[in-house]
Amino acid sequence: MNKILQFFDLHPGEERKEAVLDNVINNISFRGANAWILACAIVIASVGLNVNSTAVIIGAMLISPLMGPIVGAGFALGTFDFQLLKKSIKNLLIATLISLIVSYCYFLLSPFKEAQSELLARTSPNIYDVLIALFGGLVGVIAITRVDKGNPIPGVAIATALMPPLCTAGYGLAIGNLSYFAGALFLYIINCVFICIATFTIVKYLRYPKKHYVDPKREKRISQSITLIILALVIPSLYFAYNLLQEKKYTNKVKQFVQQQFSDKGYTVVYEKLLTKPKRLELAFLAKKFSDQEIVALKKSMESFGIAQTDLVIRQDSLDLKTTILSEIDKRSAAVNDKDLTIRALNNELAKYQVASPQLDKDLTVLFPELQSYSIGQQQYYAKKDSLANVVAFIYSSKNPLAEGQQLKLRLWLKNRFPKDSLQIIDRKVK
Repeated sequence: MNKILQFFDLHPGEERKEAVLDNVINNISFRGANAWILACAIVIASVGLNVNSTAVIIGAMLISPLMGPIVGAGFALGTFDFQLLKKSIKNLLIATLISLIVSYCYFLLSPFKEAQSELLARTSPNIYDVLIALFGGLVGVIAITRVDKGNPIPGVAIATALMPPLCTAGYGLAIGNLSYFAGALFLYIINCVFICIATFTIVKYLRYPKKHYVDPKREKRISQSITLIILALVIPSLYFAYNLLQEKKYTNKVKQFVQQQFSDKGYTVVYEKLLTKPKRLELAFLAKKFSDQEIVALKKSMESFGIAQTDLVIRQDSLDLKTTILSEIDKRSAAVNDKDLTIRALNNELAKYQVASPQLDKDLTVLFPELQSYSIGQQQYYAKKDSLANVVAFIYSSKNPLAEGQQLKLRLWLKNRFPKDSLQIIDRKVK
């Protein structure tokens, strides 16, 4: 048993305690260079959150000096150095205030006010954030107490993510959204407290000498206070984690419903939008049109998937695949703020379905001059459980309805061009 415990002994390779304490104290203050570095890092992180760039956010976290006073507070509690604790808390409050002011000013002046996914991810902390802060803090403090620091420190800075929540809190203030502000600030407090608790734990384990003698009663009161703080932060985070789990379960049930009721039956979904508050599922299809009776049956079938409280909306006028995907480009571009990449990705998606060509355009113009516009797409579907088939959809508009002879001619011509595929011809003006 002793041999096993030796593998987890932290004393071998430990730096001199006096040198570790000196290093911790030197990194607490937020004056001069540290204040400038913090302000610049906050601007970089705010830009990264604003444009939804994970790489920029990571870069800002790596240069952030916010860990200093938090680790200092943990060492102060572990050694009962109340002067150091006071200094650490004071500098942490200064750093927090600087960060909030800088991020608030940036987002107030920024023309882009949309809440990106990187911002939203910092507004609802849960139990997983507690675990990340605690174990990330443990890694960071263990590295600080080593002679050979190694490379865990940058990873700790990224994992515990102190800066993005502060920037998100500034964003919440700038747009007047107090729920964003409160959620992000709560996440920041979670990170600070649990990094501090992790530091306190390692300091006690390594038996750093006490600065002042503390009687057992006062030491017990300090331990009780730490326990109360832990409970005050863990209980709300458990509630948020429960909500996140329920939302994930609901999303998976909706995906199963769409897959089994539509995709597995060969209906090509060209538009899908799911709202959770209120619960609403919007769908549109390449060619399939549902009757009122079919829609009623679908709504009833939602009960078997556990999503009976969801409002199902089927957009029956979304026949043109190209138009639908291009409208999706605009929507996603506004959300991502990276229009070039979005357009390229969605155009690639569109290319998988389209079968139009310059020669096809030329032939149609000569043979069917009545057509004003058309879209043509090809998609695979399951004809049977173990076999795939293709369906070609030709969607057109014309000034006047095509005569029966022209309709037959169009069908035969398309059948000749696509002899192995099922064929659907749809007039946009036909309701």
